[in-house]
Amino acid sequence: MDLSYRTVILFVLVSLSLGTDGELAQNFITIAGPLPSDLAERLGLQHQILPQDQQSSAVAEPLPYLCQPDLVASELPRYFSQLRGLGVTHYSLLLPWGRLLPEGNTLEADGAQVRCYRQLLEALAAAGLRAVLLLHRGPVPSAVAVQARGRRARPFSELFVEYVDFSFRAFGDLVDVWLSFSDLPEVLQSLPYAEPQERVQALAAAHEGFYTMLHEKISPAGGKLSIALEMDHVLDSASSELLSVSLQDSVDFVSLNLQYHCGNETDFDKKLSEFQSVWKDKDILVFSLKVLDCASMEEHPFIPVAAIVTAVNKEEAHMIGCDVNEFLDYLPHVLSETDTLQENADAVLAPRSSYQTVWEMFSEQSESERDSFLQDVFPSGFLWGISTGAFNVEGAWAEDGKGESIWDQFGHGGHVHMNQTADVACDSYYKTSYDIYLLRGLQSQLYKFSVSWSRIFPAGTNKTINSKGVNYYNHLIDRLLDFNIEPMVTLFHWDLPQALEALGGWQNESIIDAFVSYADFCFSTFGDRVKLWVTFHEPWVISYAGYGTGEHPPGITDPGAASYKVAHTILKAHAKVWHLYNDKYRSQQLGKVGLVLNSDWAEPKTPSSSEDVRASERYLQFMLGWFAHPIFVNGDYPDILKAQIREVNQQCSMTVAQLPVFTEEEKSLVKGTADFFGLSHYTSRLVSAGTDRVCTPGYESIGNFSLHVDPSWPQAASSWIHVVPWGLRRLLKFVSQEYTGSKIPIYIAGNGVPTGDAGDLLNDTLRVDYFRWYINEALKAVKLDAVDVRSYIARSLIDGFEGPAGYSLKFGLHHVDFEDSNRPRTPKASAYFYSSVIEKNGFPSQALSRFAPVVFDRPVPSKLPNLPASEVPSKAKVVWQKFSSQTAFERDMYFYGTFPEGFTWGVSSSAYQVEGGWDADGKGPSIWDNFTHVPGNVNNNSTGDIACDSYNKVEEDIYMLRALGVKNYRFSLSWPRIFPTGRNNSINSHGVAYYNRLIDGLIANNITPIVTLYHWDLPQALQDIGGWESSELIDLFDSFADFCFQTFGDRVKFWITINEPNIIARLGYGEGLFPPNVKEPGTAPYRVAHIFLKAHARVYHTYDDKYRASQGGVIALCPFISWAEPKTPSDPRDIEAADRYLQFLVGWFTHPIFKNGDYPEVMKWKVGNRSELQNLPSSRLPVFTAEEREYIRGTADVFCFNTYSSKIVSHSTTRLKPFSYEYDQEVSVTVDSSWPSSALTDHRPVAWGLRRVLNWIKEEYGNPPIYIIENGVGKKAKSDVDDNARIFYYKTYIDEALKAYKIDGVNLKGYNAWSLMDNFEWVDGYDPRFGLHQIDFDNPNRPRTPKRSAVYYAEIIHNNGIPLPKEDEFLYGEFPENFSWSVATAAYQIEGGWRADGKGLSIWDKYSHTPLRIGDDATGDVACDSYHRIEEDVEMLKSLKVSHYRFSISWSRVLPDGTTRYINEKGLNYYERLIDALLAANITPQRLGDKVKFWITLNEPYNTAYLGYGVGTAAPGVSARPGRAPYVVGHNLIRAHAEVWHLYNETFRAEQGGLISITINSDWAEPRNPHSQEDIDAARRFMQFFLGWFAHPIFKNGDYSEVMKRRIRERSLAQGLSKSRLPEFTESEKQRIKGTYDYFGLNHYTTVLTYNLNYPKGVMSYDSDRGVATVTDRSWLSSGSLWLKVTPFGFRKILRWIKEEYNNPAIYVTENGVSERGAFAFNDTWRMHYYRTYIDEALKAVVLDGVDLRGYTAWTLMDNLEWAAGYEEKFGLYHVNFSDPALPRRPKASAKYYSQIINCNGFPDPATGPHPCLEQEPEVTPTDPTPGAADSVHFLGLDLTSQGAEIALYVLFALSVVGALGLALFAFKYGKLSKRSHKQPHMELSSKL
Repeated sequence: MDLSYRTVILFVLVSLSLGTDGELAQNFITIAGPLPSDLAERLGLQHQILPQDQQSSAVAEPLPYLCQPDLVASELPRYFSQLRGLGVTHYSLLLPWGRLLPEGNTLEADGAQVRCYRQLLEALAAAGLRAVLLLHRGPVPSAVAVQARGRRARPFSELFVEYVDFSFRAFGDLVDVWLSFSDLPEVLQSLPYAEPQERVQALAAAHEGFYTMLHEKISPAGGKLSIALEMDHVLDSASSELLSVSLQDSVDFVSLNLQYHCGNETDFDKKLSEFQSVWKDKDILVFSLKVLDCASMEEHPFIPVAAIVTAVNKEEAHMIGCDVNEFLDYLPHVLSETDTLQENADAVLAPRSSYQTVWEMFSEQSESERDSFLQDVFPSGFLWGISTGAFNVEGAWAEDGKGESIWDQFGHGGHVHMNQTADVACDSYYKTSYDIYLLRGLQSQLYKFSVSWSRIFPAGTNKTINSKGVNYYNHLIDRLLDFNIEPMVTLFHWDLPQALEALGGWQNESIIDAFVSYADFCFSTFGDRVKLWVTFHEPWVISYAGYGTGEHPPGITDPGAASYKVAHTILKAHAKVWHLYNDKYRSQQLGKVGLVLNSDWAEPKTPSSSEDVRASERYLQFMLGWFAHPIFVNGDYPDILKAQIREVNQQCSMTVAQLPVFTEEEKSLVKGTADFFGLSHYTSRLVSAGTDRVCTPGYESIGNFSLHVDPSWPQAASSWIHVVPWGLRRLLKFVSQEYTGSKIPIYIAGNGVPTGDAGDLLNDTLRVDYFRWYINEALKAVKLDAVDVRSYIARSLIDGFEGPAGYSLKFGLHHVDFEDSNRPRTPKASAYFYSSVIEKNGFPSQALSRFAPVVFDRPVPSKLPNLPASEVPSKAKVVWQKFSSQTAFERDMYFYGTFPEGFTWGVSSSAYQVEGGWDADGKGPSIWDNFTHVPGNVNNNSTGDIACDSYNKVEEDIYMLRALGVKNYRFSLSWPRIFPTGRNNSINSHGVAYYNRLIDGLIANNITPIVTLYHWDLPQALQDIGGWESSELIDLFDSFADFCFQTFGDRVKFWITINEPNIIARLGYGEGLFPPNVKEPGTAPYRVAHIFLKAHARVYHTYDDKYRASQGGVIALCPFISWAEPKTPSDPRDIEAADRYLQFLVGWFTHPIFKNGDYPEVMKWKVGNRSELQNLPSSRLPVFTAEEREYIRGTADVFCFNTYSSKIVSHSTTRLKPFSYEYDQEVSVTVDSSWPSSALTDHRPVAWGLRRVLNWIKEEYGNPPIYIIENGVGKKAKSDVDDNARIFYYKTYIDEALKAYKIDGVNLKGYNAWSLMDNFEWVDGYDPRFGLHQIDFDNPNRPRTPKRSAVYYAEIIHNNGIPLPKEDEFLYGEFPENFSWSVATAAYQIEGGWRADGKGLSIWDKYSHTPLRIGDDATGDVACDSYHRIEEDVEMLKSLKVSHYRFSISWSRVLPDGTTRYINEKGLNYYERLIDALLAANITPQRLGDKVKFWITLNEPYNTAYLGYGVGTAAPGVSARPGRAPYVVGHNLIRAHAEVWHLYNETFRAEQGGLISITINSDWAEPRNPHSQEDIDAARRFMQFFLGWFAHPIFKNGDYSEVMKRRIRERSLAQGLSKSRLPEFTESEKQRIKGTYDYFGLNHYTTVLTYNLNYPKGVMSYDSDRGVATVTDRSWLSSGSLWLKVTPFGFRKILRWIKEEYNNPAIYVTENGVSERGAFAFNDTWRMHYYRTYIDEALKAVVLDGVDLRGYTAWTLMDNLEWAAGYEEKFGLYHVNFSDPALPRRPKASAKYYSQIINCNGFPDPATGPHPCLEQEPEVTPTDPTPGAADSVHFLGLDLTSQGAEIALYVLFALSVVGALGLALFAFKYGKLSKRSHKQPHMELSSKL
């Protein structure tokens, strides 16, 4: 129906309800219901609604269209609240008689239906609506009709009254307006009586029975009843008359179903008159109103108005209410205008704009009314979110193939504050897990972020798709969904690809197709998971700032034309994308597409000025309507906008502004293209009409308005934002009125305030106040104004790059330190505030009551078995027998897997260490308070007076816990905070309240509290009576525990009595380092421990006897344990010593509890005997009575312990005096100096010790349920947010726990990291930092910043362990056919014969004969003596089945002086014999050239240049000029290689047909912190300085890489040099070098972790130029070489990197292997593991990554001289016994394994077996070949099989080190002398292999 008609009719109804004074009747009823069809469609309820036009007598059982519990709980409360806000007072609801009582019998009611309808009525009441309950409509239920007919029939009235009675009982307390029947003809027709009169009487009797019951029995003083009648003659006259007479005295008002037909006013007047004559003096409720057939009356709207007004006024009818379903969108406005309407009906028809309506609605508000705070909550299901934009936070501006955006160019052009750029920004591209960590802490339900168009389509079109960019967004979306965070994805947030801007950007309409293509890709790629899409974020900003003022890129200043053109293009692009989604994706993906429009609120500067009011409206239409009107109204710009531009152009006699025109087709395209209205709002403006007409294009001049602010409005850091909260409410009401109504939801998608970059950046009270007031105004809009707001999204998650302001404006709820390369993120006060708003869903009127106990994962108490006393040594010695003989490989092999469901992950803290508030709110002093207040007791005189201030930061602490995702939090109760004097006659309610808040907060977040009763902070008042040396403390501790159980036990289900009693006894009472500083090491520890045990047992029994039955928790003690590893595992005395150490350390407390109630036998024995030797009358170890033993035994439900490190223990005979707990153990305790250090000397990380200690507990105590309560590592650093060492610690320790659980069957139930945050670490103060979160102790706010370890630990928790990464899964498969398998050696390392047969001296001969150069002063003089053992070497090769053999020529063996002046024929003959033996040719070969088809010019030039001439650790040992020599040498090596390549290419290739290239060695570099752009850059730099140094000139462009040239040049110039220390190639040299390869030869062994290291400016060296430091991951397996860690994943990565960096060359891996040290072990499992994993990574590179890998070479054939390491490091597949002059070779197990891989050409899948290649073959003894005669070849004195002769069909052959050119010339010349009779054509690389 047309709006004017709706408004007119509503005016009539309002008019009818006015009293004599023109005021709206106080109790006027406005009825809504049932659901409007649009809401029904949105909720999917079409099948539950019975539309009016489908009702018929055939429908006997109406559907219960509302009664769906899930909808009642979610969608409908919101709708009901909106209705209430619109002014609706009542809601009509039909009770389905037939469904409530399906058998027609109240005894057989459908309980589910009854509950459901009651829930619905309760939801109505909660929304402030009252129900109009209709008991029956239409035909009576069949079950009722059956009972009302026949011989035993019951009167219908009786059946109905039973139903009435039932309804009263079920729903009467929720209903005050009742209707008995509606649709009377259908009711009467269905009654089982023959005569119409009989039916009428039955219905009347039923209604009268209802009336009587209501007024006499049920509700004498209240409740109203009616029956729904029709004004039309729907009944025959007799029935109608009878009914009206019968009901005159049994209705409280008349309920009327009214239909008004336009054009039938006379008939309506007559019928109303007749109706009123029958029902005189009765109030009328228009229960149902339909206005029909008004389409033809469009020009004369007053006709129906006049008719209705006339008819009603004439009859003096009194209406008490009406049905307003058709007017819901217009109700508030019309109701608010009743005075005006009454005075002048014409006012209804006057066009009133939405702005005028809204402004007038609020204009009369007093300031106090306007600014009042509403205590209420948002509707259920309201979405809370937070936002960022890609260019604001991502950084990585050119990473992984991303294209340049207009913001990149803008920043690089110097247009931003202080020349800042978004190049790194917040580094969010690499910090997905960090940002999600913050979202979890915040409790955000939605994350609005944008996709960078140029990251996905670098050039803006789908011709180039950047898969890595796509992967980034896929990962982000998946992780969000993992944590139930809804992604809202913006397609365009201002960062246009520069490539598209170059084509005209948004001024070029061809961009529309590009945007649609981009959106199509995003929908198809991400749409299966993304359900909320934003096409454009704030297009006004794009048009205004980008193309109008030019403040934003692309920096165009054209407000009169370009700005409007761009907006026009954007609107059409948006519309096309919306239709694309609607037509192509919506049906499958079921998402929503909208856009976010920004707008200020406009308030007239002079409210009394109509000009200012109109100017304000104009401002809104120019800002918001410009985009909203076409989309949400009619497909075209607002009339005000068009008229104003037209007027300006006319007045100026020129075109000031060019507003494009939509065609009719475009209007249809644009109109309605949004599923939601995204609103971004920050501030308000005072607007006045423009005064001076200016014909210069400008935003204000075109719009003819001026903008102002009220000086009383607080200003933010940005000049354009003033804090005006009430503007948001008005704007929301305007948007609802003008654009959305009740049909389109509003999402507040951007609201926030910036602060500056000075002052307190974390305590952002301005932002807190801003959010409080703005969110409250949104709440008012929802609750008071019935605006359909569905979400609130704060700006922004983190500080970011804020356009032209750079980083000077900070919008983030989390502070980002842009000066720190790690970009640490710290929650501000606003983050905690917003989190609390989310948690409470608004601002509830009263503080939430304490949470009731909830069901959560907790240990199930069960009685542990009775165990006998431990033996001496205990049976747990099997642990040492099992583990101490492990090899390092077996011990350190990383294990992947997950813990069981229900495993509990947590973090720990303790009261004194974190709470602070040492004397706050009545807390008493503790012994630690007094101790720390004495100077000198604690490092730096630190105290716990404030500590982390957790006493005042419950919300902040819970934020961290929530972000971590922990399942439990172990904290302790401060005894003196609860009992200030230690006794229960002094209870501190403030302390109790603090712990209640903490516990309730934990439970609200599903975090289980694990509560320690005593963590060292004894009330000083109790120390004054003797402390733990007094047995009085047993009762006092029990009293404290009893109070805690009683007060907190309803919610705490896991109790720890005493934390680390063994530490307190030893350090507090033995060594006296801790308070109470008792120094009696031989007696006091034992006395105190004795009392501890009895106190613990007492508390346990109190819980067991009084609370366990009702509370169901568990309780235990928590000792400290360090693992004890025997110094000599084979020495039984050391085994006993290790066991004794553990019994004294932990068995001291756990043996009495978990075993027999008494101390360990070894402890009693040792202390007793030593006491006797010390001439004491009795043992210093106290004795338990039998009763006490029984009382103590079994007083733990689980086994809890804290552990940090391990010790090496050996037997020691100790002194008898002084008396000492330490001496009593008779052990010596040390540590291994190779173990990593930490902040505490006795806390060295030794991960494998954890597995052993868990196994010891299992064996010693019968495998009880075990909980690790504390485990962590400290570092001495004020700031260690990038805490690599802590990650290594957790990575290895948790893995050992996983092994214990998975492999060893340890009953491990939980793991807690120590600690949640940096805190007070006892006598060490704040120096050791153990926290997962960094605390700034210099800041009084104690800000908490998550470290990288927090993000890492959160990931472990989320994964419930350490699952095998998908990329590390083993790949079965085969290498390509003809894949080359090889093994390698090198001349100097194996040949020996250093002066044999005329060989000259090499640099390595001289180097090795220089003292202290080679390990053990070894030399290569003899080495493996391969110079004399060709036959043995070849037999080994045969046994391996390799197809190739890579060896090198000794330059000085062939050319003794390095030149061709003298050729050593014997040396040359050695190589001829070797090659001939390998080739086994049937003709006598002459020289080398024709026989070798595979040449390597130089092997590992990096080692020659850097090690030989930089650091001097390789020959020739030069280290004098580390900043110049390596570069000069490298330069010469590259040029020498190029010359050799060209020589071969031009002179020999055509005849010899071989391949020639270089072999480059390189580690792979991973960033130490993969989330840091700086570390990623360091890794890239490492690769370019290592591998790229030589590869870039040869495989790329003939020159060094830009990064290498730039770094060395910049440092050289900074050092005062005139040019770079890196030599330059001439242009001709570049051309000569470029492309001098036939393949890429790679030597690779290991991976390093890299990070940036800035050397002092003056240091000149390769290392300082590179600026990279390296570390290794502690979880990586070691080898016999310090530099070599087993890192197979790096092998695949370096192969893939070479492919991508150098255009996929053919690659031959020319070395790869692993070393060991020590005695020979045949079964070298570590080497088999190495080859298996590395070769499998190579297979992945081939199969999965498309790397063109042609061959693989193992290093090495046999153990040899490993350069400067001598013979200690053994890489060989064959063992060489160098202590035996015969140098025998023996195959290791790895030789057989490698041979098998070769035989299978990879790894056949065992699931598809059996595989012939895996069959066992008889082992061949390599030193005793016995080939069959028929199969042998005799050549040069060697007997070879034909198979062996074919081994080197293509030989991998290496020339060595500098000067290769001369030797190459010589070798090639000899080759030329012996040309074969036929010319061999040039061989393509592909055909060679």
